[in-house]
Amino acid sequence: MPAKSAVLAQPKWMKNTDILVAIGVLSIVMMMIVPLPPFLLDIFLSANLMLGILTLLMIMYTVKAIEFSSFPSLLLVLTIFRLSLNVSTTRMILLGRGEEIGIIKAFGQFVIGGNFVVGIVIFLVLIMIQMLVIVSGTTRISEVAARFTLDAMPGKQMAIDADLNNGVITEQEAVEKRSDIRREADFFGAMDGACKFVSGDVKAGLIITLINIIGGLAIGIWMLNLEPFAAAKKYTLLTIGDGLVSQIPALLISVATGLLVSRAASETNLGEDLTKELTANPKALGITSGALACLGLFTPLPTLPLLILATGAGSLAWIMKKGTSVGEAELREAEDREKAEKGKKPEDVASLLTIDPMELEIGYSLIPLVDPEQGGDLLDRVTMIRRQTALEMGLIVPPIRIRDNMQLTPNTYSIKIKGVEVARGEIMVDNYLAMNPGTATGEVQGRPTKDPTFGLPALWITENDRERAEMLGYTVVDLPSVVATHLTEVIKRNSAEILGRQETQELLDNLKKNYPAIVEELVPGTLSLGEVQNVLHNLLREGLSIRDLLTILEALADCARVSKDTNFLSERVRAALKRQICNQFQENGAMNVLTLDPKIEELIANAITQEGLMIDPGVANKILTTITGEVSKQLAKGKQPVMLTSPKIRRYLKELTRRALPNLAILSFDEIVDDVQIQSVGVVRI
Repeated sequence: MPAKSAVLAQPKWMKNTDILVAIGVLSIVMMMIVPLPPFLLDIFLSANLMLGILTLLMIMYTVKAIEFSSFPSLLLVLTIFRLSLNVSTTRMILLGRGEEIGIIKAFGQFVIGGNFVVGIVIFLVLIMIQMLVIVSGTTRISEVAARFTLDAMPGKQMAIDADLNNGVITEQEAVEKRSDIRREADFFGAMDGACKFVSGDVKAGLIITLINIIGGLAIGIWMLNLEPFAAAKKYTLLTIGDGLVSQIPALLISVATGLLVSRAASETNLGEDLTKELTANPKALGITSGALACLGLFTPLPTLPLLILATGAGSLAWIMKKGTSVGEAELREAEDREKAEKGKKPEDVASLLTIDPMELEIGYSLIPLVDPEQGGDLLDRVTMIRRQTALEMGLIVPPIRIRDNMQLTPNTYSIKIKGVEVARGEIMVDNYLAMNPGTATGEVQGRPTKDPTFGLPALWITENDRERAEMLGYTVVDLPSVVATHLTEVIKRNSAEILGRQETQELLDNLKKNYPAIVEELVPGTLSLGEVQNVLHNLLREGLSIRDLLTILEALADCARVSKDTNFLSERVRAALKRQICNQFQENGAMNVLTLDPKIEELIANAITQEGLMIDPGVANKILTTITGEVSKQLAKGKQPVMLTSPKIRRYLKELTRRALPNLAILSFDEIVDDVQIQSVGVVRI
């Protein structure tokens, strides 16, 4: 699985936030034991209110619930924080120092007017709102959301697999979608339990307040010898103030929790949703305006407030109606213009959408290479390339369109696949490309360049120097051969991309003429056309021929009963093609192999997860560097090594080395024929 390299730089202060959070949680627990001075309690109580407001506003700007995946944990921390503050303030109130906490005193005197009876009523109303309305509804929504999310998981997974097999999404997109589904299920499962924190917090707040009142009365009457009314006024007022200070942030968190779990089908934030949906119908606003005006004019209800609201609703309805009319007029005008243009130009643009599978575009100076009347044989060479590719790779290359392109420089050619350029080269007309294979005995005068295909050092030489260069040991290539070689390598490197569903179906139809049983058994009864195509892609991507299609399909028919995972099937097909693979990578009857140290194999095997290879980047880079060094040593000796490893990690090791060593063949022990001579040339160790 390719890794994403887009990592945003974080500020320095964010690098140790895990330590800060751990210290903060530990401090919250310690607050229940260690007495705090009134000044700190004022700060913490204010911070509790701030966190409630901040959490509510954050959720209002959250589009999807899963975007706030840490909310269940945050909910638990905030609940423990409030309960710790309750314990600390209870200690101060019962010790007679409650008035030193400024925010509790303010709530007791200013918010409820110094009347503890009013405070008790307000506190009980808040408790009832939370318990009977917000908490009850939030808990029910969380339970239903968790149940339905879990029930829908198999269907969503099957839909992703179907899209992947049909080529609608890539493997990377499928992994991301599966991860989102798991995270969503985990989130709503956690929220189902986290809502119990909210419910328990409300009950705990009510019980703590009741205990504070009873404890305060007992201390005031029996220990301080106060009159019952004076004791009730002193301790109850502070206790209710403390309860309100705690319950108002708790109410904010409860509302935030309800908003988060209820945002199921939203595509924007809450403000945009409400604005768009409540004002979507001007008629509803107009009728509402009329109803308010009637209530204000013909009933004893307050006239001025109702008329103000009626005017506002009516004005908004008129503005929306005008905007809708303008939008509809512009839409009709655009449709009329489109119809008029169609009437003037009845052009069929569908033909413009066709993209050639492969194209070779050439500058005007290279036209003689294609024109048979000027001695050009590039067309014949392209035909030979298609035949050669069919024989060697088993791949049906679609017709390659050759056209001139005036936008290219005169000596340039461009190779495109499905309309996208994948390679480009520049050659000199009336010249030859001379390359020194390392055995040349002299020098030739020419213009230095690089081979367009492999990027090797070369020279452009004239016809007069050709014979001398060949005598000195240079490899001399004419221009059509340069282009043909480049085109052949492009086809080999991009063979998996060239093989589409149509080409796959043609391969199956051709095999079906002689072996109808295997094709009819496999497709579409056992595997879909897309799944077979994905297996062939995996083989071509590693440079293996798919010409022996009969063996490939027979292996698929046997293994598809176990699993339909295309990566698993590809590995089993490779094992079935082991004689072909060994023959492909043998040199002089022997196979030069590099092996991995068992510790490295074990390290890679332990890093394999369902999402792919999850290995530490530093370790991966060290392994890759060591392999590259060993391969370079063997290449310097004139040997083309093959990496031999266990079947379990072969595919993951290939993905690890694909970018740095694209031509390195990595085989498993299951792909080695018994009679092949294995010659170990090195062991990769770190």
